[in-house]
Amino acid sequence: MSLNIGDIAPHFTSKDQEGSDISLSDFSGKKVVLYFYPKDSTPGCTAQACNLRDNYQALLDQGYIVLGVSTDTEKRHQNFIKKNELPFPLIADVEKDVHELYDTWQLKKFMGKEYMGTVRTTFIIDEQGKIEDIITKVKTKDHTAQILK
Repeated sequence: MSLNIGDIAPHFTSKDQEGSDISLSDFSGKKVVLYFYPKDSTPGCTAQACNLRDNYQALLDQGYIVLGVSTDTEKRHQNFIKKNELPFPLIADVEKDVHELYDTWQLKKFMGKEYMGTVRTTFIIDEQGKIEDIITKVKTKDHTAQILK
């Protein structure tokens, strides 16, 4: 299932880094940056998270809530948040349920090998829960500029 701009963002309930339930509906009436990334503490993912952290106030000023999603565990998310002083929650989608809803768990190729993994993608969701934008060519070091364009 492929999502398109204008579609209603799929509803989910998952666990954040503290093991607490977090749902898309918790942010009803707010704009949401829902970004999927492959793995905590890797160079590209750290650059992306730190870019969002460094520009977090600008995102808040524009009314955005930021939620990161990867298949890492709650504990790995806690360490990643602490190490990089991230001000936003990370969803521990270990079972890949949220990834499946957003079609971000796909067959990938690297150095001639095929494997299943997270396709780095950001969904911008408006106050009514509709997908306003889908960013597939993410610039990890300048991601906020892509969101606030």
